[in-house]
Amino acid sequence: MHSPTEHAPDPPRPYAQQLATVALTALAPATWGTTYVVTTELLPPGHPLFAGMLRALPGGLLALAITRVLPRGDWWWKAAVLGALNIGALYPLLFVAAERLPGGVAATLGATQPLMVAGLAVVLLHVRPTAWRLTWGVLGVLGVGLVVLGPQARLDTVGVVAGLGGTAAMAAGIVLTKRWGLPAGVGPLTLTGWQLTAGGLLLLPLTVALEGAPPRIDAGAVGGYLWLGSVGGLIASTLWFRGVGKLPVGASAPLVLLSPLVAAAIGIALGESLSPWQTFGFTLALAALLAAQLNAPSPPGGTARGLPRMRDDHIREGRT
Repeated sequence: MHSPTEHAPDPPRPYAQQLATVALTALAPATWGTTYVVTTELLPPGHPLFAGMLRALPGGLLALAITRVLPRGDWWWKAAVLGALNIGALYPLLFVAAERLPGGVAATLGATQPLMVAGLAVVLLHVRPTAWRLTWGVLGVLGVGLVVLGPQARLDTVGVVAGLGGTAAMAAGIVLTKRWGLPAGVGPLTLTGWQLTAGGLLLLPLTVALEGAPPRIDAGAVGGYLWLGSVGGLIASTLWFRGVGKLPVGASAPLVLLSPLVAAAIGIALGESLSPWQTFGFTLALAALLAAQLNAPSPPGGTARGLPRMRDDHIREGRT
């Protein structure tokens, strides 16, 4: 039986249109790659809840004011769950990881998300990843690790747990977003507003009770909060949820590899240099990101053996 939010699968889109969707979606994790340098260079330390709340709640309320659409029926609790996972849990854990770990180490933990998404997709979407995408997912993590990990990497236990926890929360949010789709007449900006507001409201009392505001917020911190809340929050999240709704789950998840690659590129721009191994890792991670957008090649004279081809390109919004 189909629920009211379900509709027939979208017709196949031209290659150029899907390529444009991939490019727009990729802007979100590319923007998120700036979070590490903004957090360490501009924001007051020791206030991850405050940073997460400011990144979420103002943008969410703005989106609600623009769209003027509130959830209906079971979408009240669905929006709350997605907001808790994609915003309420992810944002503060991300800032904890960014404060306690070198940016590259935190980004590498985030690069494991495609593998987490693949595992959750088996359970929640009944979608088995192809050997092609699973292999490139592992190679992508390896590539990012070669870029950012080294003898000087400082592995703080709390930071590692926070990084993995935030990655797992967002992975669950991606899969549930794909499973639930959108109710009729609701667009990505509306969904983003629901989630940012729900996540921000979850963080607000926790921020007041456990952390409070930083004792001093200078001009640099104001600029950092504005960047993270606007471009890195509302705009990037809208592009991301739009892409998650349109792209196969196995194609959208690997785009998060752009986040650590952008973080590494920023480091290079600030004067860091890449060793030959790091250059190889950067190339490998980029190749993994691009390869995940392609279907596995079939051997001549038959279909590929092993795991069945991923059918998530037919799981559209609202189909379960």
